[in-house]
Amino acid sequence: MIRKFLPHPYLTLTLILVWLLLANAYTLNSLVFAVLVGLVIPWVTAPYWPARPRIANPLKIIEYVGVVIWDIIVANITVARIVLFMPNRDLHPAWVVVPLDLVTPEAITVLAGTITMTPGTLTAELAADGHSLLVHCLHAPDADAVRDEIKTRYEARLKEIFE
Repeated sequence: MIRKFLPHPYLTLTLILVWLLLANAYTLNSLVFAVLVGLVIPWVTAPYWPARPRIANPLKIIEYVGVVIWDIIVANITVARIVLFMPNRDLHPAWVVVPLDLVTPEAITVLAGTITMTPGTLTAELAADGHSLLVHCLHAPDADAVRDEIKTRYEARLKEIFE
């Protein structure tokens, strides 16, 4: 019965929090509207979500977000250093194929988005069979190290969260 009125509780909570952050005003009106948005959007879009993503370990999400934020900060500094001080002749851009152990579409999407959000890397393509990502790196003298870092820092954590 609750699933009928609250089909995606995590999405509802996320929408409420995002709305309150975007509203930049913590009034009763903002809270009421945030709850309405958080309830109506998942309810209206529920028919388009035939299966809910299974989150095996929700607390690991906090750890994952912390790792990603830290990596984004470090990558910003690294990319700034590369752009400002590294001569073009020393730059080693590379295409890296990252084989995937992940199987759920949600986990693969989060991994691809994480790679793209991290400065200096970009997810260019998901293989047709869904078993690898093609990643472009601004500077990767050792492509295997980049692949291994993506698999250990991100993919392993996402496996704990989604599978």
